[in-house]
Amino acid sequence: MEETKKLGILTGGGDCPGINAAIRATAKTAIQMGYEVIGIRNGWRGFIDNENKILDSHNTSGIIDRGGTILGTSRWSPFQIEKGPQRVFDGFKKLGLEALVVLGGDGTLSCASRLYKMGLPVVGIPKTIDNDVKETAYTIGFQTSVQIATEALDRLRSTAESHPRVMLLEVMGRHTGWIATFAGMASGADAILIPEIPLDEEGVEELCRMLGERNRRGTTFSVVVVAEGTELEGKTVGKHSFDISKKEKTYGLGGIGNVLGELIGRKTGLETRVSSLDYIQRGGTPVAYDRSLATAFGVKAAELIRDKKYGQMTALKGNKITSVLLEKVADGVKTVSLNAYRIAQIFFG
Repeated sequence: MEETKKLGILTGGGDCPGINAAIRATAKTAIQMGYEVIGIRNGWRGFIDNENKILDSHNTSGIIDRGGTILGTSRWSPFQIEKGPQRVFDGFKKLGLEALVVLGGDGTLSCASRLYKMGLPVVGIPKTIDNDVKETAYTIGFQTSVQIATEALDRLRSTAESHPRVMLLEVMGRHTGWIATFAGMASGADAILIPEIPLDEEGVEELCRMLGERNRRGTTFSVVVVAEGTELEGKTVGKHSFDISKKEKTYGLGGIGNVLGELIGRKTGLETRVSSLDYIQRGGTPVAYDRSLATAFGVKAAELIRDKKYGQMTALKGNKITSVLLEKVADGVKTVSLNAYRIAQIFFG
């Protein structure tokens, strides 16, 4: 009797809408191909902690519209501990897996690329609201996040116009400003600030002049969107939080909106209010586009596994679902196209 082939699936990095749709598509397609599918819980840690679950047609049904990930996730990397990669290989072998599908952003996929070069048969699926993974037009979760940010900006505009005020919205975007650019363009933001274009003292003065000029000519409200990783006079703004698992303070990005809002208010004399979407833009029901993209990526990943085309990642090129080498993805992040930014810039002020 032929031995049942086993396929593993894990999700790493931050959660985002559409992951469950990709898990569903990968698992159901692989099951039809004759695989037994095992979900590795909490990212790479699942191999270390021996935490996993069987994924079958029953428990992967009805999850296409659910946010987050039914497998759990973490930002932990096996390269953070001694013999971590070997322990992943040991866990992989213990489960009797033939191959592994990894859903992640640039960090998780870079880790997958390194492990592939060490001999792990792996295929990647790009998911991150930041849309900063190279070699693919869009990543799972991006369109939902843009929709959430756009709706928030639309609501802020009505408040700004009613009072009147400058309303500033801070959105996620550690190294790139994809969310800020697309949401700002969709909502007709009066200024969009992104990490790709650092904001120096002159830039702050120009922003304030523009906002003041709008007010003087009778447009008494303005809407500004800023990505959290945007540099202000050569520095990024961060905040402390407490990681209960590590029992220590951690430092992350966030707060550029408050700092910039104070500067705008002081320099222009205009009433300024700041909002931050923070984790709200990462959770909840995925939009139809993300569900469809995740489904197509999941099917493609299962096909790559079946054909033993390891060391690759599913990708969207134009309107075609294809695959690219993981090692290309691991080489940095995809920054915002300045052509797209300039389209939005036409309407500033």
